[in-house]
Amino acid sequence: MRARHLLQLILLVQASAVCAIAAAAVHWLDAAIWQGVLLGLASVALVRLLINANNFLLSARVASPTPPAFRLGPLARLRLLAEEFASSMLVTSWHMPRARPHTRIHPDSALPPVLLIHGYGCNSGYWANLVPLLDAARISHATLDLAPLTGDIDGYAAQIQISVEQLCAQTGARQVVIVAHSMGGLAARAWLRAFGKGRLARLITLGSPHHGTCLAAFGIGLNAAQMRRFGRIGPACDWLRALAASEDATTRGLITSIWSHHDNIVSPQDTSALEGARNLALGGVGHVALGSNRRVLAAVMAELDRLRSGPAGPLISTVTGSRAAAVAKASAAPR
Repeated sequence: MRARHLLQLILLVQASAVCAIAAAAVHWLDAAIWQGVLLGLASVALVRLLINANNFLLSARVASPTPPAFRLGPLARLRLLAEEFASSMLVTSWHMPRARPHTRIHPDSALPPVLLIHGYGCNSGYWANLVPLLDAARISHATLDLAPLTGDIDGYAAQIQISVEQLCAQTGARQVVIVAHSMGGLAARAWLRAFGKGRLARLITLGSPHHGTCLAAFGIGLNAAQMRRFGRIGPACDWLRALAASEDATTRGLITSIWSHHDNIVSPQDTSALEGARNLALGGVGHVALGSNRRVLAAVMAELDRLRSGPAGPLISTVTGSRAAAVAKASAAPR
């Protein structure tokens, strides 16, 4: 089953729950129909909110230490939860159930084409907020839907290779940039190990569990097992350690890892930091919201702009405060 079909089924279950609650309210509480529907919608939204909140609680149990500059007060934590909840609802209830892979070629593009790779349990609809920015910047790009949902990450590498070759053929480019979220970043590294020599201009990962996440223990499928980490200070799984061992300094120098100290799925959060890569750490952004947060999107576009002047080298950095606002403003400017 593809992610789109699974999410459509989940939406059908939620709609059925709304109807059942509404009918019960009308029958047992003598409520008006609109009141029953409103109660049903609120009940489903509350369950979704509790799921999001529980993810934050689970991730906090094995969280990496948060540097002082990134610590949040009560209001900032509420904004973090609200943004992640809103992003999750919009992505899973609207963008992804309707999404299909697409390719958009801009003949006048001055940058390599971009391949967008989604994460675990998602599809190409995850990129609904980045695609308009790529179009505005006249950057050719393509999306793909990895399958099967619970498959081997190494098996995704062949699918990525097909998309890379097609995108290069359609644009005449020798190399591509890959932007990948979560598990997609690991799939891109697996592709790089198997096929990618000479084809990659830059890999930009968003919230990828490069050294594993403890919350992968709650996932199903071989791909979830390949993302596991055994405790906050414990080792990553064998597959992740083998992937890391296959990479040299040149390979790591092609990677930018953008991640959040408040990721609610990748925990410990600093497992997204990748030695030898360019690491950009942010704060106050949840896992799903990495695909829509303005600071993150600005950072991605800034990384693409760096390719105009040559390869982007390794760097350990942060995107926070006034610098983040400046990057966001620059990214939002007309191109």
